[in-house]
Amino acid sequence: MNGNNSNTFLAIGLSVLVLVLWQVFYIGPIVEEERKQAEIIAQREAVQSGQASPSDNAAIPQSDTTTAQAPASNNESEAEEEKRLTIDTELLIGSLNLRGARIDDLRLKKYKVENTEESPLITLLSPRNSSNPYFAEFGYLNSPTAGEVPSANTVWNASANTLGANSSVTLDWTNDKGIRFEREIALDDKYMFTITDRIANTSSDPVELTPYGRIARFGEPDTQGIFVLHEGLIGHFGDDEYEEVDYDDVREAKEISLARTPRGWLGITDKYWAAALIPGTSFKPRFFHSDTGAELFQTDFVGEVTSIAAGSTSEVSNKLFAGAKVTEIIDGYQEDLNIHNFDLMIDWGWFYFITKPLFWLIHWLHGIFGNFGVAILGATVIIKAIFLPLANMSYASMAKMKKVQPEMTEMRERYGDDKMKQQQEMMAIYKREKINPAAGCLPMLVQIPVFFALYKVLFVTIEMRHAPFFGWIQDLAAPDPTSIFNLFGLLPFEVGGLFLVGIWPVIMGITMFLQFQMNPAPPDPTQAMIFKWLPLVFTFMLASFPAGLVIYWAWNNTLSLIQQGIIMKRHGAELALMDNLKGLFKRKPKETS
Repeated sequence: MNGNNSNTFLAIGLSVLVLVLWQVFYIGPIVEEERKQAEIIAQREAVQSGQASPSDNAAIPQSDTTTAQAPASNNESEAEEEKRLTIDTELLIGSLNLRGARIDDLRLKKYKVENTEESPLITLLSPRNSSNPYFAEFGYLNSPTAGEVPSANTVWNASANTLGANSSVTLDWTNDKGIRFEREIALDDKYMFTITDRIANTSSDPVELTPYGRIARFGEPDTQGIFVLHEGLIGHFGDDEYEEVDYDDVREAKEISLARTPRGWLGITDKYWAAALIPGTSFKPRFFHSDTGAELFQTDFVGEVTSIAAGSTSEVSNKLFAGAKVTEIIDGYQEDLNIHNFDLMIDWGWFYFITKPLFWLIHWLHGIFGNFGVAILGATVIIKAIFLPLANMSYASMAKMKKVQPEMTEMRERYGDDKMKQQQEMMAIYKREKINPAAGCLPMLVQIPVFFALYKVLFVTIEMRHAPFFGWIQDLAAPDPTSIFNLFGLLPFEVGGLFLVGIWPVIMGITMFLQFQMNPAPPDPTQAMIFKWLPLVFTFMLASFPAGLVIYWAWNNTLSLIQQGIIMKRHGAELALMDNLKGLFKRKPKETS
């Protein structure tokens, strides 16, 4: 941007950026938190006043809250606990506990805790005798007509010892009234379990059974602790009811019971992995917390009541997703299994309409280049090409403003302190030369939503996790690990916190500095000081951001420098870059009295 007014518009644009950041990162979360708290309070008051009926889900067994962290013993019941069905596929390794038919032991073969060879696999689900039990369970509410129903202590018989990809295993158990429960557990080649229960009523009386499903997690896990990402309880119900419930929210509410819905899903999500129930019939969902014994966070549902005549058989089928939130897999389940809005399992954020297309563009380019960092560079070029007409208009306007700069300076000197006359003459010049002074800010304003969208892509998508670029950048989703304060690793000591300013943030700061130096120095001292220090501020601010985002910004600045130089030269405007750089190192003459 050129001249006093163009720099004023740039300052306005930067102010808009600050306001947007403030709205997105501070005001927005406060409003959303107030909305959630209002809903929780309203629901609690409704229950206390008798306006809301008691939750059907309250009948779901809440066992193990006091024994979740009990040490293992060698008694007979513990021996039954160790009867397990092995789960082994290309993506999953673990086991199913035949006592209770719980899916409670799953590790993800493709993902490790750290980006090292010796790092252990990610553990998704854990049994009740582990430090933090986390499991999925399906069963039936107690029924006076059916007699005893399968419980957490029921030991099932299994038709095989191992459950592999695209295969199934059948479990069976018969109660004292002759009701035979047969459970077929199937697993595809990814992360979806299908649990089909067949109940044969061999008694002489009709029975009624009500199925339930639950995902129970003992203890609050470590989370990112940043509001742009939801980690906790989650669900989508009906056509458009979407719920994100933080651990603190359900801890405060104790129970959030929702209306019966014809379709949907619910579960518990971490940043990169999740466990979710997909009921096969209409269901009543609930988010639940208990601190009796070990702290329990639970998401559960109660399905439709099933009536089974004497001598008849009934069948009910539900699904369980337990695995990594890989975009292609999640979208595939949404389409192939008709799971409504299952893609919201991944937190695409407020700029969903930009974030997801941007991810697919980067993912497509990765298929070509084989490197997500190069894919980000390629996506930046494509984005710049899409907005090329806007940028051309902007830089052309800036070139025209630079050409009339001498006339503007002469006009200000001529009218001195008459600000009204200066404004009138300036508007007349703009009109005569067909200059839009606000056009110079448009590329920066357009870049704001793209910046946020790319931030979300890098922060929430598992595809970017541990994705290398070149050299020292081995994880595009993590900050640049080097630091200028130990000469990028040459000095033998570690730095962290504010002093962890890596090579790429420095490169980004340099490109921003050069972009500002492309324009004439602002005549206003305050503006000049802001533009002088802003690149340094952004260097420190972005040092803690994902390296992929900093690489994008540095590359985008570089392309903007080249583009601005070509367009301004084409319009006959001289570039101020070299003069401004030389001016930084010139010694100012001493004032003579």
